[in-house]
Amino acid sequence: MKELTTRALSGLLFASILIGALQLKYACIALFFMFGLICLSEFNKLIHQKNIASYIIFIVLFLAVAFWENLFKSGKSLSDISQILLVISVLVNLLLIRDLFSSKSLPSLLSNHFINTTFYVSSGFVFLLLIALNFENYSPEIITYIFILIWINDSFAYIVGKNFGKQKLFESISPKKTVEGFLGGVFFAALGSYVIANCTDSLPFTNWLIISVIVSVFGTLGDLVESKYKRQAGVKDSGKIMPGHGGLLDRLDSAIFAAPFIYLFLRILNYVS
Repeated sequence: MKELTTRALSGLLFASILIGALQLKYACIALFFMFGLICLSEFNKLIHQKNIASYIIFIVLFLAVAFWENLFKSGKSLSDISQILLVISVLVNLLLIRDLFSSKSLPSLLSNHFINTTFYVSSGFVFLLLIALNFENYSPEIITYIFILIWINDSFAYIVGKNFGKQKLFESISPKKTVEGFLGGVFFAALGSYVIANCTDSLPFTNWLIISVIVSVFGTLGDLVESKYKRQAGVKDSGKIMPGHGGLLDRLDSAIFAAPFIYLFLRILNYVS
């Protein structure tokens, strides 16, 4: 009971800080920057990397995107750069998904370490920020509701899986995840998208529904990817910063993995509208 209370209070504090910070542009930038450094530190420990180059790459990438308009007075070049980063990040994430179905370890060579820290962890936070920046028009609504959809999916995947789960989803990587839990998460996230669409006019229901599916599918895959890294490292959690939850990367793995795919969808919407 004590552990459950600790977990609930820790999660509530995390959600409150996150949602509060998202309402202000520079608070959002500061929080994602801090979260990015912490998650990068936890990930580097998982892959046994001590080089500071990954931190330098993250800092340069993140701050360049955050303050591009202030530095260069134009968003066009940022759009081109983010497009290049998007293509590479999506490709790297797809390769990580492919490796989930393989018995071999996820990339472990030093060169691949930098590919993963840059295009898996660092770029995930860059795209979360780009989603919030909303093509140079900061909008807290979209990024806030995306996190709510992630939490709905995670919560109901756990509840449905715990009570009705029988068929394992990826037993070799995450024994507790079930097909029933996954489908439950997708279903309730879809219901959540309907409620969200009626609470905001930022996007129509169909678009929110598609985002809920992206969040559910790629968020779950992101959780599995991190689980495989942890299994390879022989640890249960990525860290201990959140009592009852483990590391910050354990809480944000779904978000950073799904972020490039959500941004890709929003970019397509922006292009055709």
